[in-house]
Amino acid sequence: MKLLIVVVNYRITELAIDCLHSIASEIGSVPGTKVALCENGTGSEAAERLALTIRQNGWDDWCTLTALPINLGFTGGNNAVIRPVLRSPDPPDYVLLLNSDTLVRPSAFKALVDFMDRHPSVGIAGSRLEERDGTPQRSAFRFQSPLGEFEGNLRLGMISRLLSRWVVAPPVRDDTFETDWVSGASMIIRRKVLEDIGVLDEGYYTYFDDIDICFNAKKKGWPTWYVPASRVVHLVGQSTGVNAKPKRLPPYLLDARRRYFLKNHGPIYAALADAGAILGQALWRLRVLSTGKKDTSPPHMLGDLIGHSVFVRGFKLLDVENPALRKQ
Repeated sequence: MKLLIVVVNYRITELAIDCLHSIASEIGSVPGTKVALCENGTGSEAAERLALTIRQNGWDDWCTLTALPINLGFTGGNNAVIRPVLRSPDPPDYVLLLNSDTLVRPSAFKALVDFMDRHPSVGIAGSRLEERDGTPQRSAFRFQSPLGEFEGNLRLGMISRLLSRWVVAPPVRDDTFETDWVSGASMIIRRKVLEDIGVLDEGYYTYFDDIDICFNAKKKGWPTWYVPASRVVHLVGQSTGVNAKPKRLPPYLLDARRRYFLKNHGPIYAALADAGAILGQALWRLRVLSTGKKDTSPPHMLGDLIGHSVFVRGFKLLDVENPALRKQ
């Protein structure tokens, strides 16, 4: 197998079907491509709807469906498909993680695979993500740092210019370049990377798993690149609703953030990152209160940063709690 495209659906079945339709138009662009769709605990009706859609459209020869009884998050849903296929007699050269709230543009798959084939030392590559009208989204990033956390929460022009080297989400570029990490909404991973560092860390549940895999791939000598010739429409945050403002950030996102810093950088760095974020957010709140500026932060952001910080939760490396399991 040349390419395995993994699509995980949770609560957005109609969007997942739209995604499959866009994939169907491009499935022949890379010979040896298969799609593994994971229905991640939405329920039996969603699984039946997806199975019927695959059957009615004649997609059975390239698309398989795995239905999970409970939502295992982005990491668990992807791994449920990736692990067995890596052990199969015909494992893929590449695995492409593709969000179910995406629509692929023409040649999106071919651009990624051609790039990876031409650059065997590259471990991971990401697409240009965009709105339906073609407006680009920021999808090539720098690794988080204490100064980056401070800048991202303060959002003050003068400070942002001074700390431009640490801005996590720099402006969109049109060229192909090496970057720290790319969005997991459309991320291609070389099989050798997965053999080197393992599959997605299920301790994250959802969020920060894309940063984590790029960080650990880089430590093993596998760089990440941004390939804007691969264009993918991303309908941001449809499963989690995180981008539907104003909405309080879910605890699992903030816990994943803490796990990332503790796991990859240690307790001192994690404390500095938390301090930077809390200070930046506190100064932002002061600015809002003193100037009447519109508050664009999620509700309760300062309190949540403090409550989920290592100063309150401690320095022990913990798995992020799966909300679905808590309800059992």
